[in-house]
Amino acid sequence: MRKILFLAALLSLPFLATAQTPTKSFTVKHITEPIEIDGVLDESVWETADSARDFQQYFPSDSVLAKQKTEIKMLFDDTTLYIGIIQQSGGTDYITPSLRRDYRAGNGDNITLLFDTFNDGTIAFLFGINPLGVRREALISGGGNDLRGFNTSWDVKWRGESKIYDTYYTSEMAIPLTSFKFREGETKWRFNSYRFDMQGNERSNWTVIPQNQLVFNLAFMGDMHFEKPLGKSRTPFALIPFVNGIAGKDYENELDASNVKVGGDAKIAIGNGMNLDITVNPDFSQVEVDNFITNLTRFEISLPERRQFFIDNSDLFSSFGGGRDANPFFSRRIGLAKDADDNTIENKIIGGVRLSGKLNNNLRLGFLNIQTEEDSDNEIPSNNNMMVALQQKVFSRSNIGMFFINRQTFDTPNFVEEGEEYNRVVGMDFNLASSDNLWTGKLYGHKSFQPGDSEGNYSLGATANYNAKNYGGFVDVVYIDEEFNSDLGFIPRKDIFKVASSFNRNFWPQNGALNNHMISLFSVYTWRPQLDYQNTDYFYNLSWGAIFNNLAEVSAEFEHRFIFLTEEFDPTGKDDAVPLPANTGYSFNSLELEYQSDRRKTLSFSVEPSYGEFFNGNRFSLEADMMVRFQPKINLAMNLNYDHISLPSPHARADLWLVAPRVDITFSKSIFWSTLVQYSNQRDNLGFNSRLQWRFAPLSDLFLVYNDNYFVNTFMPRNRSINLKLTYWLNI
Repeated sequence: MRKILFLAALLSLPFLATAQTPTKSFTVKHITEPIEIDGVLDESVWETADSARDFQQYFPSDSVLAKQKTEIKMLFDDTTLYIGIIQQSGGTDYITPSLRRDYRAGNGDNITLLFDTFNDGTIAFLFGINPLGVRREALISGGGNDLRGFNTSWDVKWRGESKIYDTYYTSEMAIPLTSFKFREGETKWRFNSYRFDMQGNERSNWTVIPQNQLVFNLAFMGDMHFEKPLGKSRTPFALIPFVNGIAGKDYENELDASNVKVGGDAKIAIGNGMNLDITVNPDFSQVEVDNFITNLTRFEISLPERRQFFIDNSDLFSSFGGGRDANPFFSRRIGLAKDADDNTIENKIIGGVRLSGKLNNNLRLGFLNIQTEEDSDNEIPSNNNMMVALQQKVFSRSNIGMFFINRQTFDTPNFVEEGEEYNRVVGMDFNLASSDNLWTGKLYGHKSFQPGDSEGNYSLGATANYNAKNYGGFVDVVYIDEEFNSDLGFIPRKDIFKVASSFNRNFWPQNGALNNHMISLFSVYTWRPQLDYQNTDYFYNLSWGAIFNNLAEVSAEFEHRFIFLTEEFDPTGKDDAVPLPANTGYSFNSLELEYQSDRRKTLSFSVEPSYGEFFNGNRFSLEADMMVRFQPKINLAMNLNYDHISLPSPHARADLWLVAPRVDITFSKSIFWSTLVQYSNQRDNLGFNSRLQWRFAPLSDLFLVYNDNYFVNTFMPRNRSINLKLTYWLNI
């Protein structure tokens, strides 16, 4: 224990002494008169408002003021935060790809506002709007240090409109204070904003953010001071019932899948900082389908969580351990299970509760408890899935987290094997982040328990990252026992001791077509403790990448890889293929190129060919995508992934195709239609997903969803369904 505390203290040293820059600030005036949200700042009260101005360029440079001026004014009353925005531009040729809510900011003209309401640099509420008045909102977690902390599945009620003029556009926003969480009596929030100006090819921020940092990183914020303390802001009790009519058939198992489901969610505010979410008989049929992925590795691939119930404060549960190797809690495990033939199938959720938020300014609590249904036909027991997490802030932006996870079988049916009645995991994480985000890191230790198995079972790790403008790098060390197990986690490999490291040098030319370019060396070494620490895997990756001033990108990389197979493996996935033998080592090299065109254009594309050795053979791969925009209503996209694998006889050769065209049509700001077709001969599946959504009231929707899946070789149907689902958000 003393060694762990000493290591934690040593890792903390770089985070305690960091440079400080002057903090920008403005005052939010309290008002009593109403404001009409029409996008026009014609109310006289706007003239009295203080504002955030003097935006700093983020791209193409981060050392000068933005060429196009932006001004953000704020006012508030007892219930609502009002925001008025003026954005100068070079004309009216705005890029607005879609009318769909929760658009991607990097694809068009828009502005985004970030509110750190607890002043802790850890979590923030994000709201954005574009020239057509299309809105988006998101939750930022983990300090905004990486894209995993950017979650657009979060939804709240608020209003916003925009108005376009010859040389600028204006926006008005009205966000209920109940949409935020904050401490009663608070007089200051941390704030920042970033703007994408596609006509001027400029990105800018209110506060200075170095280009090597993410534009939504919470280390770089100013202050907004309220003219009077904020009062108690309790979110109304929200009831969200649904009814879903399903007509369908499972052709593989000759089962009728027609059904009518009724259920719902409830959201209850506890004080100003806590949320209690309750779900009964949840249904996620309207959730966007996962993208197919060609997997040529021996290990499982992680896919993002899209279900609304698991989103709010999700970092409290999912940020423990290492995301790539040792994540003890992965919410997508809940609602899925393995049947008697080891196939992954849906396991119905009966209901659950989720409590999360701030207990005080520095302490966060997360509690999750979900019950799944027994499926005796598929030998799946009823399970209670529970997690408790605490996170205590230390220093300026660091925290210490602790958790307990319990997966417990109910009634223990006869088909449950001895030793599988429960799985428990406990652990502690020390997350480090300097005030200027120059240094970040993590130190963690986790232990699992199963019936009759409590010795060892550790998952340990430490990482340190350095991210300066000209230099960067990281070191990541992971150790996972062979017997460590987290039934609700994502742990693709066990019995490993792994060391990963990276070093990069960034260049920022003052002239020419290149905005910046970077050379990077990345390596990973993996040893197997149970094999006397045999080095079974390693690779080196040397890469160069560049971003042009016109936003096009190009990269090239060379990779050398060694894999020692401890079990036989067939990378082609063919049923009749002869696998590569176990206890054999393979060394191979490959070269990859990539080009991505300017995404501002009506037609944009990327292409990524690679060629090289692959185990004892060769592999040629091609990834490509193309997008055509008929703004703001129609977007067409095509994704292609082709792999040609040629292994010497008696092993297999294979041509693996993944083709995925997509059509998105936004008829208005409330009616959206998207269709995705996915063909994968590796998965032996041709899938159609078509979803029509009508948002007839705030956060209330009518969905019509059609799913159809076929076997590739025979074109025989797998399953087919059509869903008509109605949800209504009712505040009480």
